Amino acid sequence: MKAAVLHEVGQPFVVEDVDLDGPREGELRVRVQASGLCHSDLHLAQGDNPVVVPAILGHEAAGVVEAVGEGVEGIAVGDLVSTSFSSFCGHCAQCQTGHNHRCDTKPAGITRPRVSLRGEPVYALAGIGGFAEEVVVHRNSVVKLPEGIPAECAALMGCAVLTGAGAALNGAKVRPGSSVAVIGCGGVGLNVIQGARIAGAAQIIAVDTVPAKLDAARQFGATDVVLAGPDAVGEVRELSSGGVDYGFEVIGLPATLLQAYHMVRKGGTVALVGMPRNDAMMDLPIAKLMFNEIRMIGSFMGSSPFQVFLPQLARLYLDGKLLLDELISDRIGLDGINEGYARLVAGETRRNVVVF
Repeated sequence: MKAAVLHEVGQPFVVEDVDLDGPREGELRVRVQASGLCHSDLHLAQGDNPVVVPAILGHEAAGVVEAVGEGVEGIAVGDLVSTSFSSFCGHCAQCQTGHNHRCDTKPAGITRPRVSLRGEPVYALAGIGGFAEEVVVHRNSVVKLPEGIPAECAALMGCAVLTGAGAALNGAKVRPGSSVAVIGCGGVGLNVIQGARIAGAAQIIAVDTVPAKLDAARQFGATDVVLAGPDAVGEVRELSSGGVDYGFEVIGLPATLLQAYHMVRKGGTVALVGMPRNDAMMDLPIAKLMFNEIRMIGSFMGSSPFQVFLPQLARLYLDGKLLLDELISDRIGLDGINEGYARLVAGETRRNVVVF
């Protein structure tokens, strides 16, 4: 089968033939129909965060089940499934307390390679490796979706939508009538915005450096927009009459996280949603944090058990309340993956999707 392989950090993906083994016990074999180009994969490809090479990246995939291994229940051949980065074991303390997105002993990963290239193992990111025509994944890395969901939309649901909408609805728990600022209006940021809209926020202020992204933010639910820059904090505080109730940072930079911190009012919540470098650090005025009772949280994969939350999001889409088709900037072939990422870096896209 064809896959986009990363042979060396900082170098382009190379599309070539690889071999796929399985499924074995507890696994599924899925023919990929669509796979989103997520910025998190780019962080790995560029060396911002560690990755083992050679690797097949991609974790935002959706497709049709072709085979099921022994012991797999609840999913059958022909079902449409979406993959998720937050695979889970179901047995650890995090899973048992309803937080399986924070699972301590994930069942998939480098210890179970299913892909090989010229006889040598290839690392599949998160046990998925979605930049390929087919994947073999653990049962606890996918969820079955209802009929009526296009594959391109189903792919984005597994990360961009889950992460963004979940951060607003389940992580920060945005309250009806509240005010929100979202820094970074890419694929995930737009979903934070529409998650806040669905939650009933009265004011949603979008912040970005790209005017076209601010236009998109209005489409997804932003009531106000601010062009990012040194005056962004002051503009947000003025628009919100002294500060917002919730500040979401969806880039992963210490500087913009600090901006989000200064945008919130007393008793506000700051949520880190963007993926930072592993070595990223930030200086914070601690006294303000305490005296103003500001809450700072990290939100990983939407703070949500994906196998429960994704079907809920699917229903919102089918009911016309969640925008998914509008997230897709372009549908590309696997051989266009490097160009697709170049456009992402240039700020020209919401989400490019590889369609097989």
